[in-house]
Amino acid sequence: MSILNKNIFILTGAGISKESGINTFREEDGLWDNYKIEDVCTPNAFKRNPDLVNNFYNERKSQLESPQIKPNEAHLSLAEFERNCSGEFLIVTQNIDNLHERAGSKKILHMHGSLESAYCMYCNQKVILNFNLSTSYQCKNCLNKGMVRVDVVWFGEQPKYLEEIYNFLEKTEVFISIGTSNNVYPAAGFIDFLNQLNKKISMYEFNLEKTIKTAQFDQTYFGPATKTIPKFVENLIKDL
Repeated sequence: MSILNKNIFILTGAGISKESGINTFREEDGLWDNYKIEDVCTPNAFKRNPDLVNNFYNERKSQLESPQIKPNEAHLSLAEFERNCSGEFLIVTQNIDNLHERAGSKKILHMHGSLESAYCMYCNQKVILNFNLSTSYQCKNCLNKGMVRVDVVWFGEQPKYLEEIYNFLEKTEVFISIGTSNNVYPAAGFIDFLNQLNKKISMYEFNLEKTIKTAQFDQTYFGPATKTIPKFVENLIKDL
């Protein structure tokens, strides 16, 4: 049976967006675009200095909207993959950009949130983020000022959609990991969960180099995702 007829779970990480020019959080030095992560990526950071945090995400949003940033060949190929898949299909991304959507992918869960939305910490009202975040911004629902923050999961907060993700993992037949270290939980635990299901699941890894979980994959492809993913998807579709 072709992979395209099976239930496919795709996990994407920073590596796929980096090839589009998105600056990524670099774990090894604790910096993200020269900001300390504890200054911009935690609830306490927002309490201490909301202007700094808001400006940081305004910059990320501005970068994403620049003409130079667009979906790359890997994003486009995954959208083509989805269009040709007759089984169930899901992309779970750890990225907060909208490049999968802009490439044409439809079935996506942003487990770490998205730069496309914000919400009020007082009343939980969610809004499309088409404005600059500011402490002077007034929530349209509860009228409180300074309580609207980016809808991105910060350190110490629970990732989104975990119930939906694990429900899909239970029926997954093909697991594909792209551009992620598989070292950060809970995403790194998806592989462990699949191994506990005691059923045959085809596992594929696409990365620039080996990860700590490479040995658990059936096949690994090393190199830029913009090269390896299009070739992989092209071969699948060609065999239809």
